[in-house]
Amino acid sequence: MNIKSDNEQNLLAPQYQMNPLAFEIAALAERSLLYEVMSFPKPGLVTPISSGAHRDMDMFTFIDSSSVLIKYFALAAMNGLSHQSPKEQFLELRTLGVQAEQEMLEATEGVNTHKGLIFLMGIACNAVAKAYFEKRSHEEISTIIRDMTQGIVKSDLAATKKREYSHGERIYLKHGIAGVREEAEQGLPTVFLSSLPFYQQNADLSNHSRLLQTLLKIMTTCQDTTIIHRANREALFEIQESAKEILRIGGVRTKEGRNEVDRLCGKCLIDNISPGGSADLLAVTVFFHFTKKFW
Repeated sequence: MNIKSDNEQNLLAPQYQMNPLAFEIAALAERSLLYEVMSFPKPGLVTPISSGAHRDMDMFTFIDSSSVLIKYFALAAMNGLSHQSPKEQFLELRTLGVQAEQEMLEATEGVNTHKGLIFLMGIACNAVAKAYFEKRSHEEISTIIRDMTQGIVKSDLAATKKREYSHGERIYLKHGIAGVREEAEQGLPTVFLSSLPFYQQNADLSNHSRLLQTLLKIMTTCQDTTIIHRANREALFEIQESAKEILRIGGVRTKEGRNEVDRLCGKCLIDNISPGGSADLLAVTVFFHFTKKFW
């Protein structure tokens, strides 16, 4: 992050005179990122003891990235504390997200650790703040997210015509899978209808086990474009079925399930597969669990 001159800082000062709630929301978002990266074992993903299928990053890369994103999370939350419509707030949030992505890449020397999560967690912070500001229920956050992102698949993907396409755009054009954009446009149903209740139902487990169990739940249905990009659509189906089978036999609650998790971790390393989209949804799930304290 560039250090600005005194004059520049004075010009920007009103932007940083934030409601304390924005800082509290940002702290919970940061905590959620750290929960996700600290949990293990996770198939193909970065953990404290493995880089998974990511040869260009490790736990410290994630810490470097997370440390600069807390400012963005606070700004995203502050953006939600206004009378602007959710759609208007989303347009401003995207501008903030571009700056956050630049600062992330500066902190990681060009490694993309959290691009998808900048999109998802920014929306989440904004929507939580908006719900609180308008005295709406925690359950209505999903509706706010739908209102924020209405039409995003069409505007970002379906209408795309250019010489070079992003990974997400190529996958949409080839398979019709819109990934995180479609998830957001539908109000994060994977989280609110599945992983968040599931995370709460598994409160008796240790943090590691609870996070892994919930990750497996997300992996059963997530249209994870990270897996498709690294492998193909068939690999995504295989990962989904593996996660379903592991949960069927008890997941982390049984020795057989834990053995199957280890087997899946090994397979992801061999096949260079990472369910990064599922990991992002896990972090957002934990965040929404934490934010229930405001209601």
